[in-house]
Amino acid sequence: MSEAYTGGCACGAVRYEIPAEPVVMADCQCRDCQRRSGTGHGSYLTFAGRKDVKISGRATHWDLAADSGNVKTHAFCPACGTPVYLTFAAMPDLFTVHAAGLDEPDRYAPKMVFYRARGHAWDQVDPALAGFDTMPPR
Repeated sequence: MSEAYTGGCACGAVRYEIPAEPVVMADCQCRDCQRRSGTGHGSYLTFAGRKDVKISGRATHWDLAADSGNVKTHAFCPACGTPVYLTFAAMPDLFTVHAAGLDEPDRYAPKMVFYRARGHAWDQVDPALAGFDTMPPR
């Protein structure tokens, strides 16, 4: 096993440590990710084994229905407002973090792009990545 993935919010009040390797690293160009990131896409690492994730500090949560109708819970720092992680009601074992929140962001290496159809010309993600017009099937 490799070194744990660690990271958190900008002010350090909310931190995480994940002892596993991500099951997927992907950019997402859906409107929700665009709005939350303030850019044209979000960049994420998703891990299985949520029970093994260590979180310190208290995040604030809000729920949002995805295009599928499934609820995803966004967690952010109440002090600095940084988005920190996401969880999914329909897939409770998964834990997703924002690539920019990693202590070592160079560990992020996206393999695919979700919602490529919603991307903007001014925000070009790597065209060589596998792309899906919506969320790919599980």
